[in-house]
Amino acid sequence: MTPGPELSGPQAADEFQSDPYAPEVGELPEQSAQDTEKVNKTGTTTIGISTSEGVVIATDMRASLGGRFVSNKNVQKVEQIHPTAALTLVGSVGGAQSFIRTLRAEVNLYEARRGEDISMKALSTLAGNFARGGPFFAINPILGGVDDDGHHVYSIDPAGGVMKDDYTVTGSGLTVAYGTLEDRYEEDMTNEEAKEVAAASINAAAERDTGSGNGIYLADVTADGVDINGYDFDELL
Repeated sequence: MTPGPELSGPQAADEFQSDPYAPEVGELPEQSAQDTEKVNKTGTTTIGISTSEGVVIATDMRASLGGRFVSNKNVQKVEQIHPTAALTLVGSVGGAQSFIRTLRAEVNLYEARRGEDISMKALSTLAGNFARGGPFFAINPILGGVDDDGHHVYSIDPAGGVMKDDYTVTGSGLTVAYGTLEDRYEEDMTNEEAKEVAAASINAAAERDTGSGNGIYLADVTADGVDINGYDFDELL
């Protein structure tokens, strides 16, 4: 008599247990190295600085394919998403643009429902939640804004972590930019002083990082609103 297949014993209870409150995040399809190289990325160096007057956000203007080919020389990588706040684009262009559109919609809904602007703390938390659970591929933005509680700069990592600081840098040129920024940064700088420091830091990164360059966009954020303009490096340095 041929013995039949052995039946597995009962599974331990631990195998069925999971945290009902844990976030459930969908998986992105696997990508080959060739697919990754074809993604249009901003590469980039972006900087956020909290000042005595508000916040200054600076970015370079270059977009590249896989960090090897410059696909666009005039990309605006900082956008207004709130009456007194702006967000940078870092990572894949499509993911960053989708992220900004989603946040703008939520900010508008909050204002319509509550009759007041969302606070920077709440907006940063919302941005972190979207980054962690949403379909936004390879983003690492900076959020800078002004509200009744003061002037705020946050970096948001791809896993949804939110870190507040007096200044921060993200993007492929961050290691070079940080050196210049930390050397020149001073507490209680004005927005004009912070613009010069940010421009010098972006310029330093552009000298060594192939994903950064071609000029600079500056967002001047105060309680009066957000003003975004593009410049050549020699206009600021």
